[in-house]
Amino acid sequence: MPGARVIQLRDVFKSFDRPVLHGVSLEVPRGAAWGLIGPGASGKSVLLKLVCGLLRPDAGAVEVAGRDVAALDDDGLASVRARIGMLFQQNALFDFMTVHENVAFPLRRTTTLPDDEIHRRVRERLRAVGLAGSEEKFPSQLSGGMRKRCAIARASVARPELVIYDEPTAGLDPVTTSRIYDLLRADQQETGATVLVVSSDVDGLRGFVTRMAMIHQGRIRYDGEAAGIEDAADPVVRQFVRGELEGPL
Repeated sequence: MPGARVIQLRDVFKSFDRPVLHGVSLEVPRGAAWGLIGPGASGKSVLLKLVCGLLRPDAGAVEVAGRDVAALDDDGLASVRARIGMLFQQNALFDFMTVHENVAFPLRRTTTLPDDEIHRRVRERLRAVGLAGSEEKFPSQLSGGMRKRCAIARASVARPELVIYDEPTAGLDPVTTSRIYDLLRADQQETGATVLVVSSDVDGLRGFVTRMAMIHQGRIRYDGEAAGIEDAADPVVRQFVRGELEGPL
């Protein structure tokens, strides 16, 4: 229902050879454009893997669409993952598949649509991301920005209710970065999907999301309006967002 939480973490702990997450709690409401920032090795990627069910918490609860991910069996996890679109940090395109085949992959895995409908949806998505005419190319034949747009098309082609973008503008020039955020904004407004973006591009991210959280050393240091994060009370947050050399970081 409108306003319901799509993602909820309650007092989540996770360790490997060292503690990574220390009692993380946060909520992402349905239909939100929500951003997550933080220094390297702060726990962002681990948090995403917990949401997708690729990892299980040592303690605490991770709920996606009202279901406790850690308590699900393989079939239950598959049903939850079918509701999630994922843009991986390095795009993770299949190099042996064409652009069309890459984008069609989620539809073939999670739906029973006939081939003609799959082809129609793939063409529509590629046109939306500015890749019409590139259907038969392979990822190695695309520029960095084109590969990113192909991966965005794949993440969103099945119209999932939750789309996760992990560093969608990493390594891109400023013009391409602006185009990527314009694309994400238009897509989110059209579908009403809940969008979670992890990014090191703080300024670009603030122009897209309405709420933002910062994680540092496995703890949430800020969770609030994106517009107010630069003036957060926490000096760690202020220093990171402003890119200042002097401070507690």
